[in-house]
Amino acid sequence: MRAQLARVDAVLVQALIAAALSFAHIHDIATAAGQDGWKAWAYPVSVDLLLVAAWRRLRSGTGKAAAWCWFVIALAASLGANVATAGLLDLADVPAWLRILVAGWPAVAFLGGTLLAHSAPRTAPTAVDVIDDQEDEPEPAPDEAPTPEVPAPPAIEAPPERPPVPVPTALIDHARKVAAEHHTRTGAPIDTPTLRARLGVPEPMAEAIAAHL
Repeated sequence: MRAQLARVDAVLVQALIAAALSFAHIHDIATAAGQDGWKAWAYPVSVDLLLVAAWRRLRSGTGKAAAWCWFVIALAASLGANVATAGLLDLADVPAWLRILVAGWPAVAFLGGTLLAHSAPRTAPTAVDVIDDQEDEPEPAPDEAPTPEVPAPPAIEAPPERPPVPVPTALIDHARKVAAEHHTRTGAPIDTPTLRARLGVPEPMAEAIAAHL
């Protein structure tokens, strides 16, 4: 337990030292670029807050592209200030481009912080939320009234079969002779209308005779 506490304390002390040095370097750059008084102290706070906000977005696992973009911008500002104060830059006579970058940093930091804080992507609904939404939604009212059922028309009954017409045997024999003669002459069997015309009988009887042929 003591070893773990000692390890945590060492990491915390190291982080505090690094933060204090970076804070001081950014303050020195802001002062050299013409930002004096409280404004010079506000610059390191702005850079560190943007760095922390971008890191928190990365840890959340959403919107990583934007989080990485602003994390790199804040890291470049902090790292650039640390390197610039290592004797590579004359703080008594800073170039104009550095003054422009320092003067424009507040707008960049404000934009980055606003986008990171207020443009969090919407998380996908869970299965429980979907079920709750479905239970709360009222059933939609039907657009049209239900169509009344129309009763089917009654089935048409088939007409009763006509009773068979009695045909004399002699008439059937005569009809067979007529049919044979017709077949010999035309080569085709006789049809009912022709048989009726040849015999001179009513249609029902002609049909009955044709059924016996």
